[in-house]
Amino acid sequence: MHAHGMASVIYLAFMASSIGSIVSPFFIGKVADQLFPLQKVMGVMHLLSGAFVFCAPFFAEGPLTSVPLFLGLLLLHMLCYMPTVNLASATVFHILPNREKQFPVIRLFGTLGWISAGVLLSRILHADSTALPMRVSGIVGMITGLYSFTLPHVPPAESEQQSGWRGLFKTKVFELFKSSSFVIFIIGLLLISLPFAIYFPYTPVFLKKADVANPAFKLSFGQMSEFFFLLALPWFFARFGVKWVLLAGMLAWACRYALFALAAPSSASWMILIGILLHGCCYDFVYVASQIYIDKVASPAIRAQAQGLFVLVSYGVGQGLGTLGAGWIFNHVVTEEGSMQQWQIFWFVPLLFASTVAVLFALGFHEKTGIGPGRLIKAGH
Repeated sequence: MHAHGMASVIYLAFMASSIGSIVSPFFIGKVADQLFPLQKVMGVMHLLSGAFVFCAPFFAEGPLTSVPLFLGLLLLHMLCYMPTVNLASATVFHILPNREKQFPVIRLFGTLGWISAGVLLSRILHADSTALPMRVSGIVGMITGLYSFTLPHVPPAESEQQSGWRGLFKTKVFELFKSSSFVIFIIGLLLISLPFAIYFPYTPVFLKKADVANPAFKLSFGQMSEFFFLLALPWFFARFGVKWVLLAGMLAWACRYALFALAAPSSASWMILIGILLHGCCYDFVYVASQIYIDKVASPAIRAQAQGLFVLVSYGVGQGLGTLGAGWIFNHVVTEEGSMQQWQIFWFVPLLFASTVAVLFALGFHEKTGIGPGRLIKAGH
């Protein structure tokens, strides 16, 4: 978008993800929980999302150029794609007997996919500023849709099937909020997602300004670090519990933005790369840990809905508000020339916010021990 004169509306493209996260996952999760086999719902969503993102570049260059249509297709893509995040997690949690130990290992393959995309498109094809990444995304998305139909059968919960279409507007998932610990957890997840939203839209622009070659490839170093943090996550869960795992992830976000801010004036690439390498802790100790925690406290009958709630709060409301804030800050702080001093001010904002969220979470969240799968939803406390 920056290369095609759309730098001022980059944040609107990322808002498509947030809108999709708010509108679709919870409703589609209800559909999967109550009406249709989960793998079939996920297959249809991937096919549609792949088609939309493949077509979007037609309206970003050439005679058909239209920014509203380009952004509109990205929105349609995300309305279909974002539900697959919680549907994929619900499928895994349905299959695995020991989620805390096994889920991080399964999740490694998503990380491997992300790394492969970064290496192929940035390092090998040098396609960072072209439409090729979206073309590849569309093709692979449609292949993923076809593959989804071959996944293990996950039928609608028997207790929910009789409610039919009317039941889509009734849900038990909000009974989780009867637990004060769960409320604090959700608030912390929402707030830490705000500074999270700044990273993906503007770090590539920052890397280019700092003369870091192949920015998408360099960003994949963060996903490479996930291999260590995902494999270590079960040990941290067993040793320290969910509170300290989540807190470590929140503090990692503050450290990352501190490194970016300190590196900006001199374009210190080594500090920037360390900040990128913290991604494993930033993402896995917050988002992956949150998915595991939510599955532990929700009953199997609302598994897809509960994961949809995670997507709604984190990718939807949290990152949506964060994206709007990031766009406003970027457009008011970083000029078209974008001096590195301006970038330092830009990174100080998420640094202060993430630090504040971590302190408040440490003081407010008190983990209740001995809670098994579905315990909260059944006990209502």
